[in-house]
Amino acid sequence: MLKIKNITIILLLWVSSYPSIARETKVCAKCETTDLITALKRASAHDTIRLLPGVYAAVDIELDKPITLYGEPGAILDGQNKNHILKLSVDSITIVGLKFINSGRSFTKDYAAIYAHRVNYFRIVNNTIDQPYFGLLLEKSHHGEIKNNVIRGVTAQEKDSGNGIHLWHCSDIEISGNETYGLRDGIYFEFVSNSIVKNNRSHHNVRYGLHFMFSNHDEYRDNTFHDNGAGVAVMFSKFIIMKGNLFTKNWGTASYGLLLKEIYDAEVTNNRFEENTIAIFLEGTGRINYLHNEFYNNGWAVKVSGGCYTNIFESNNFVNNALDIAYNSKINDNEFRYNYWSSYTGYDLDRDGTGDVPYRPVKLFSYIISQTPESIILLRSLFVDIINFSEKVSPIFTPDNLMDHSPAMQPIL
Repeated sequence: MLKIKNITIILLLWVSSYPSIARETKVCAKCETTDLITALKRASAHDTIRLLPGVYAAVDIELDKPITLYGEPGAILDGQNKNHILKLSVDSITIVGLKFINSGRSFTKDYAAIYAHRVNYFRIVNNTIDQPYFGLLLEKSHHGEIKNNVIRGVTAQEKDSGNGIHLWHCSDIEISGNETYGLRDGIYFEFVSNSIVKNNRSHHNVRYGLHFMFSNHDEYRDNTFHDNGAGVAVMFSKFIIMKGNLFTKNWGTASYGLLLKEIYDAEVTNNRFEENTIAIFLEGTGRINYLHNEFYNNGWAVKVSGGCYTNIFESNNFVNNALDIAYNSKINDNEFRYNYWSSYTGYDLDRDGTGDVPYRPVKLFSYIISQTPESIILLRSLFVDIINFSEKVSPIFTPDNLMDHSPAMQPIL
């Protein structure tokens, strides 16, 4: 009998300490609760607030309880062009299925559709954000998921918009399946670590599709970056994995598929660069492996500036680029080996799959363009073929020790 009483007391103590059962509150014009602010006041921790179709005023509404905010198709939060729409200030918040319109715009304050500060274990999924200044602005937040959102702007100039997904001093964030366009930068990282960007589409942004600054131990893979001012910029960072991405149609007088500046200990693998002004531009990079990438129909495939050391280009395909390599630096200990070059005219007598004659990918005309950019109009002329051939026979201006000693005879699969 005593044993049964003890078990009963333990069960009662356990039940009393366990959070109350989560409830769901419906919000609509004809519901008992007609606005979001009232629903939030009445909600307890871990409740769900379900917004039925309709337009709801939402100016700087603070989510200060761990709740799920769910929008049915047609549920719209209207920021009335005044401030943030939602402001997250506690952990364990989920926002699903809402449309955000008319967040505040300012040249002095960073207004966002969703702003989060010091928030952990959050989810922002399947939302649409129309013409924001910033779409999602997250500061000092960790362990979150940003998935399958559409953030669309109409920005024509850099000064007129913030970024689609902007992270500052964050870690352990997964950004996947989103579409960002018409903004300054589609996705922006500053002081972000241990995070992944995957399966996103970032296009028609004024500056970059993806922009890294001072961020380490991150990965972006299987994304598409097209028709941006430039595809991706990674600056002042290290231990970055860049894999399986498509960089295409990033055209402009100073446009890149991928810009790398002061980057160390990274991997650039299995990416495709197609129809970019410059596929990859390197400056001040070290210990980066470029493996199994495809360079098709770019202006320059790879442009190397100063301060680059211990970079390896191996098993890449360079096909029909106007210029494969531009090199404005000492060779240092960078290596090119077993790459396929569509302009290689050597032979393979021993049939081992590699050319018997080394390939020199830097052409004299590339050097001339760097000195006199206007000469680009002569690119396809007979004159250019002649001077490139003469330089190949007797190198004077181009680095004679920059060679691929084992060029592949067939494209590398």
